[in-house]
Amino acid sequence: MLKKITFFVFLISFTACTELTNFGTAVLDSMAGGLTDEEVSGGLKEALEQGILKGADIVSVTDGFYKNAAIKVLFPEDAQKVMDVVSKVPGGDVLIDKFVLSLNRAAEDAAKGAKPIFVNAIKQLTFQDVMDILLGGNNLAATQFLERTTSQPLYDAFYPVVNQSLSKVKVPEAWEAVTNVYNRIPFQDPVTTDINKYVCDKALAGLFHMVGKEEQNIRKDPFARTTDLMKKVFAAQDNK
Repeated sequence: MLKKITFFVFLISFTACTELTNFGTAVLDSMAGGLTDEEVSGGLKEALEQGILKGADIVSVTDGFYKNAAIKVLFPEDAQKVMDVVSKVPGGDVLIDKFVLSLNRAAEDAAKGAKPIFVNAIKQLTFQDVMDILLGGNNLAATQFLERTTSQPLYDAFYPVVNQSLSKVKVPEAWEAVTNVYNRIPFQDPVTTDINKYVCDKALAGLFHMVGKEEQNIRKDPFARTTDLMKKVFAAQDNK
């Protein structure tokens, strides 16, 4: 008897899931003017690529990070006490400014390698992914999908670029020298910031911030949808 009940519950659940998927497809179909699954997927992928290309281009140019207050890489938060000490030394403020500039240049250099990793992730989107992103009610769903699927590959690609960029101006050596001196001061908590990892993490955060801004722009502003297919597909979201 228990087996029959279990099977019956499974059958109802399976039927409900199937009907829900069919219903979602039908709703999307009616909203978006009879588009096929392939057209819906293609429209969203076009939007993603547009957002990614624009977001990545913004941050990967000179001053893309440095002159953007929202994503600028600042002196490491947990090493603020080091900056306070250095800034009191004659010429210390200039040294800090140069150091921060170097961090941002490294982030800008690393961001240039983001596009192919993003594009590859977009190609892996299933139709169910598309439905969730388009109709799930989350205006950052696409950006969050990319964060889940590309953060590690991006970090792996960013790290050697950041390391090379910072090494050109001897930032790691200077950072180690400063923190070693600071850490010898009695009664101070030691600074253990890995400067390369810090810049990679900030570069990723800044990149996803800008991609997210573009995703929200495309969702809210019909004029940001640059192809007919994108306009038709996002009509489903607008009318939801």
